[in-house]
Amino acid sequence: MSTQSRIRSNGIVSWPQEERPRERLLSLGAPALTDAELVAILIRVGFKGISAVELGRQLLQRFGSLRAMVEAPALALLEVKGLKGAKAAQLMAAMEVARRVSLPDARKRITLKSTSDAADYLRSRLQDLSEEHFRALFLNRRGTLLEDCLLAVGSVHQARPPIRMIVSRALQANATMVIVAHNHPSGAAQASESDKLFTEELFGALKPIGVKLLDHIVIGGDAVYSFTDNGLMDEIALTT
Repeated sequence: MSTQSRIRSNGIVSWPQEERPRERLLSLGAPALTDAELVAILIRVGFKGISAVELGRQLLQRFGSLRAMVEAPALALLEVKGLKGAKAAQLMAAMEVARRVSLPDARKRITLKSTSDAADYLRSRLQDLSEEHFRALFLNRRGTLLEDCLLAVGSVHQARPPIRMIVSRALQANATMVIVAHNHPSGAAQASESDKLFTEELFGALKPIGVKLLDHIVIGGDAVYSFTDNGLMDEIALTT
């Protein structure tokens, strides 16, 4: 029986030890494994007639790449046959760890001194997501990042947190400045009318508590739209 036939008909436990992904990883190191084998170790077992490696291969074929799997919404993973409960939780946790490792070290003090600083920081968190995410950055008067909060996740069209939530988090963080941001999964980096209305409301809600809304940044693909750089924050300040 060929290796491929054995993969499909038997569990990995029946394979020779030198062919099992976990044993190969321990003896040869992670770089020696294929993407499907790495996924197989995370999900541990397949289901009837399908080994963990074959399930890993099917996942990669479905999403196209490991990166696409990391960026896929949880519901998309849960729709895959054989990927439920503990297996799904293990895989999603591992992918979130990988995503967070790619972000700047949270132990380092981050200071955002310009729109470009904020855009670079936010791009790593909001670029290429399949759902719309809304984040708020709370800063002190020196521009040091006190807290970075994911406040809403929604459809591909819109995700907005309640204004009062942002005001409350600003007070809790003892922030003096706030930058808000969201992504457009369509790839269009531009401000919609609803984006402008939301920004006006937020500016007006933060002003009485002495917190300045510095910018609202929209990430679309590789492009960035800044309310500040396009003069919209000055317009809002004059009318609010």
